[in-house]
Amino acid sequence: MENSNFFAIEKELKLDEGYQKTYKNVDELLPILPRSKGWWLDQLLQYQGFWLSTYGIRGSMLINDHFNPRPTDIIVATSPKCGTTWLRALVFCIINRNSFDFSDHPLRKANPRDLVHFLEANIRGDGSTASIDGLPSPRLLSTHLPYSLFPECMTDDTSACRFVYICRDPKDVLVSKWHFANKLRPKGVPPLSLEEAFDLFCQGVSHYGPFWDHVLGYWKASLESPKKVLCLKYEDVKKEPLGCTRKVANFLGVPFTPEEENKEIVEEIVKLCSFENMSNQDVNKSDTRSQEIPIPNSHFFRKGEVGDWVNHLSPQMSEILDQITEQKFQGTGFSFH
Repeated sequence: MENSNFFAIEKELKLDEGYQKTYKNVDELLPILPRSKGWWLDQLLQYQGFWLSTYGIRGSMLINDHFNPRPTDIIVATSPKCGTTWLRALVFCIINRNSFDFSDHPLRKANPRDLVHFLEANIRGDGSTASIDGLPSPRLLSTHLPYSLFPECMTDDTSACRFVYICRDPKDVLVSKWHFANKLRPKGVPPLSLEEAFDLFCQGVSHYGPFWDHVLGYWKASLESPKKVLCLKYEDVKKEPLGCTRKVANFLGVPFTPEEENKEIVEEIVKLCSFENMSNQDVNKSDTRSQEIPIPNSHFFRKGEVGDWVNHLSPQMSEILDQITEQKFQGTGFSFH
């Protein structure tokens, strides 16, 4: 997510020698990449088949050049506006369920993005890997990067780090991204029309898009390496939250014990991580901003509903998006239905 503040901060960093080389490579690459209009003020650039901001490209290249994965790393991966906040909260709760009391849980005082570090931002640290290397294991990290942009040391079968991915019906994704983008457009800048957002989205031009290619990257990886990559659908989570919570715990190697089931720990986690609960926490209703990404916490909560697109998209828009989705996913075994 682009923001001029990021660059002001980066210019003040004292970069170590390795980071200096990567930054130089980024600066040489950016001018020659294809460009398109972004969803707020930033431009998007096409990098290895995906549309990213300069912020995302720099994060990707730093990860590839400098990130040292650990076998215990857990990567929460999403295309933007697909349930990122919920998945961060859920994974944090599952991994740390014996460390906190539910009545005084960190999620009642902090937004999930403050508990699960955003990899593209955290890799910058203070100009070296010291910040991210200093995180205790297991490191819980989140990302919007497509699976293909990660280094082989993270994605090949010899790496034990795991990815938990969630995706969502593209019609709801479009509407959510459109609302979110307009929240980020500065005062005095005309809002992005739904028609323009629709055209960009269908062309694949959105942050970390094309959306369909993003989904397929993780889906295919989950089929090839089911112990490394787990794919969830937001619609399934809303329909069967208990089952999806157990599924994530099993995938992470920390299944719920019979005793925990008897104590209804799964139900407690589902309740704590629900949209209704998190959106009503004071910290998430305020203008509180994280150091990594200076966007108000309240901007990350709107409705969290399945099917809200019907209140915004015309029948023709819906039909076009369904046609693109069917064409993109044909023969892959993946479907939102």
